[in-house]
Amino acid sequence: MSQGRFTADSAALILIDHQSGVLQLVKTLDVERVKRHALALARAARILKMPVVLTSSMEEYMQGPLLPEFAQIIPDAFANRVKRAGIVNAWNDPNFKAAVLATKRRQLIMGGVTTDVCLIFPALSAVAEGFEVQAVLDVSGSPYEISEFTARQRMERGGVQFTATNTIIAELAQDWSTPEGGELIQVLFQDVLPPIALPT
Repeated sequence: MSQGRFTADSAALILIDHQSGVLQLVKTLDVERVKRHALALARAARILKMPVVLTSSMEEYMQGPLLPEFAQIIPDAFANRVKRAGIVNAWNDPNFKAAVLATKRRQLIMGGVTTDVCLIFPALSAVAEGFEVQAVLDVSGSPYEISEFTARQRMERGGVQFTATNTIIAELAQDWSTPEGGELIQVLFQDVLPPIALPT
């Protein structure tokens, strides 16, 4: 049961396996959009001073390195990323789980580069252990529509909430007139929302 809206003081951002090789498996969404939105979430977390946990799997193999842009946006999280040796469900990696627990947050904003493997398993595992999870569905995709569809169905049945990048950033901001809100709305218009014609 939800405890209410996610806030910068109650939530942590968890990004799983946004690696150059794994990104090539995303076929159900535009890959550049997935990448852009993942980086936008990182920028939002930096603006709001939220804890961020990054993890990657087998960077030296076909999965490839984590997106290097994270190093500029959230350098501490990038330096401290959990490098898994091959465990599929990140939640089952003791170092990853310890990093999540160290945030002391019970609300998790979670994105995994592939919905059908990287995201589904840790999202369901976290919910099973009493965390609230919002899965950000436009920072992930799948190789096939059927695997995307079935993964979403299974997560929804398991209690995972769904959101999108612009929605969760707005939920965290709540007020665009604050200094943080002003920075967040710039992130939205630069990296997330389609271009609009401004009134003259």
